[in-house]
Amino acid sequence: MGYLKLVLTILITMVSIPLITGNEASSSLVIAPHCSSMCGNITIPYPFGTGKGCYFADPDNFNDYPMMRVTCNHTASPPELILGNNVPISSISLKEGEIRVNLRRSFNCYSQGKSTKSYTTWANLITLTISSTKNMLVATGCDTHVWFTGIRHGEKYYTGCMTKCDNLNTVTDNQCNGVGCCEASLPDGVTNITTTVSSFENHTSVPFNPCSVAFPVANDAFMFLRENLTQKLGYYLDYPLLPVVFNWGIGRRSCLKAQEQGSCLCKNNTVCSDLEPAQAGYQCQCKDGFTGNPYLPQGCQDIDECKGANECEKPEYCTNIIGSYNCKCPKGYHGNGTRTHGCISSSKTWLAPVIITAGIGGSIIIFLLVGFLFHWRNGESQIKQLRESFFRQNGGLILHQKLSRMDALKIFTAKDLENASDNYNEMNIIGRGGYGIVYKGIIINNQQVAIKRSLKVDPGQVEQFINEVLILSQINNRNVVRLLGCCLETEVPLLVYELINNGTLYDHLNDEAKASLFTWNIRLRIASEVAEVLAYLHTTISTPIIHRDMKSMNILLDECYTAKVADFGASRLVPVDQGQLATMVLGTLGYLDPEYMQTSELTEKSDVYSFGVVLLELLTRKKALSYQRPEVERCLAMHFLLKMKEDRLFDIIDKNIANSQGDIEQIKKVANLAKWCLFLKGEDRPTMKEVALELEGIKRTNKHPWHDVKSSYNQENDCEYLLVGISKDDNGNSGGKDSDLYDPSSFISSLGGGR
Repeated sequence: MGYLKLVLTILITMVSIPLITGNEASSSLVIAPHCSSMCGNITIPYPFGTGKGCYFADPDNFNDYPMMRVTCNHTASPPELILGNNVPISSISLKEGEIRVNLRRSFNCYSQGKSTKSYTTWANLITLTISSTKNMLVATGCDTHVWFTGIRHGEKYYTGCMTKCDNLNTVTDNQCNGVGCCEASLPDGVTNITTTVSSFENHTSVPFNPCSVAFPVANDAFMFLRENLTQKLGYYLDYPLLPVVFNWGIGRRSCLKAQEQGSCLCKNNTVCSDLEPAQAGYQCQCKDGFTGNPYLPQGCQDIDECKGANECEKPEYCTNIIGSYNCKCPKGYHGNGTRTHGCISSSKTWLAPVIITAGIGGSIIIFLLVGFLFHWRNGESQIKQLRESFFRQNGGLILHQKLSRMDALKIFTAKDLENASDNYNEMNIIGRGGYGIVYKGIIINNQQVAIKRSLKVDPGQVEQFINEVLILSQINNRNVVRLLGCCLETEVPLLVYELINNGTLYDHLNDEAKASLFTWNIRLRIASEVAEVLAYLHTTISTPIIHRDMKSMNILLDECYTAKVADFGASRLVPVDQGQLATMVLGTLGYLDPEYMQTSELTEKSDVYSFGVVLLELLTRKKALSYQRPEVERCLAMHFLLKMKEDRLFDIIDKNIANSQGDIEQIKKVANLAKWCLFLKGEDRPTMKEVALELEGIKRTNKHPWHDVKSSYNQENDCEYLLVGISKDDNGNSGGKDSDLYDPSSFISSLGGGR
């Protein structure tokens, strides 16, 4: 690029008789003379401001609190700059589009098992979102867990961590590893944040540690010290606030829409960048070679590079041009009265300019052609090297070696998937989750696929990633979304799955129109299919897999309402010599196994608990967790167990199925099975084999195998397998259609006759 820039600036110099010299950019950051540019030692750049007409007010959201309006508290010493509801600001960055604010810690202090004082940190900054790259969530304590909540893409978001320790000797300074201190990463696009900290045993077993503490904090502003654990309430009441970095943008429109309507603040010599999908709005930046405040009406001003540091041998060899400069003699060259490296002394005769003009004029086309050719070939080479680097980094060589011995899955090139997804066009986005974005694509033979851009793979866990991909590619179960291939030429590995295009179980249960088609038989069959998948993952394949994020949103439905289990982004392989794994707690609030949350020990019984919650969704059509319900009903699992204890099950059952008298006994049996799955102790829960067997037995009771199929689907031709999916053997016993996938008789035999 440097070579091209030099060639192009030479051309501009040759064809331009008058040279335009830029002036020094204005240092002013405010929009009007009456607007203050400082509050104490903190700069206030427009679009932020303190007075009327000094800040940007979004015309589309005039009812919102104007988040660009700030207040200078002159009563403090030094004066404090305040945002929103009394949130102190420490700095505002135009270049990064960030604002650094100071927040209090959340804490909960205890004495003799009782909470003495607590505080919950929250920050509702409306359009400002917490930075995912500049912050982390931290909790400290020896009996502590923290939940961080907010709004992300219009929906509730949760994350958190837990920390335990028996004594201070096990705790190490500056190590936030789950012993005395834990941390969790934060995603982009989260606003309206709340940090809630609590304790498992009210610190009764750790009297040396009186307080549980948690907070989001800038990465560069926190260091964990063991002495923090012994601090008492007064310390946290008086402790200085901690910095947290938020992203900000202009308004809620994209660049294009703002430009079309004439409201875009990005003016002369600026570049406009959309912030979506992480957050609404846009940001402005000065173009290369320009400086100033890009949000002011005059835009950015040209930088006179000749007045500052540059690559010219002498100041007189530098000529400023708009957005750049021309260097007649770069450093490392010289002009001493002779032609040396193209530099000619200014003492030459009047023929010198003619010679220079003729020489450059005759060579300029060749220079341009050579320059563009060099740039193109160099760029192609760099891209190729980068892709090869990513391929090796993501374990491509090892994976290719293993695939050479089996026909497992296809390795796609980056170009293949760019073409398939129309260069990852946002119009092709069909899903977002905690582990990546999913795009719809079309590969060769017009096959529709789902392309998932996953989170980064830890270089230290490449072997584990490869093993997971290989195992998932070999899963032979019609109720698991099939992995077709992957691409390892990008920084973040891409996974290619078969496309299931009828939405999720969650979508169908929470849509009144779709739910009206969900008879009890359909729900029972879906439950049975999912249970069989989990049993298959836990026991059938050579290296068991724990799904770890089983929920209705990860159960896809095809056009015939056949369940397809998806999203193994959080899954973990279980070594054959281990029954449990110590991991960071991941999953979805409402489905998380309480024992796993407390111990961080992941077992197959964690999937059993999550599946129990899915059974409740099928029975009740209620969300696993909803803050719209009264507090006693907020958690579906707890509410269900309370109703079972009161013998009032049908107060909570979905009326669409509760009114069907013929299904009452089956519903009661499934409810009891769900209760079994939700036992607090994992050892008291059934295995997924036992669950699958119970559901298969319930399906067979009091029902003809073909009952309600035609009325439920009315798709005899499209879903023919539904009518022939249950066959009978010579003795008249029902059996599965796909005996290679699931054979009930062999299943019963493997259990030794049941539980």
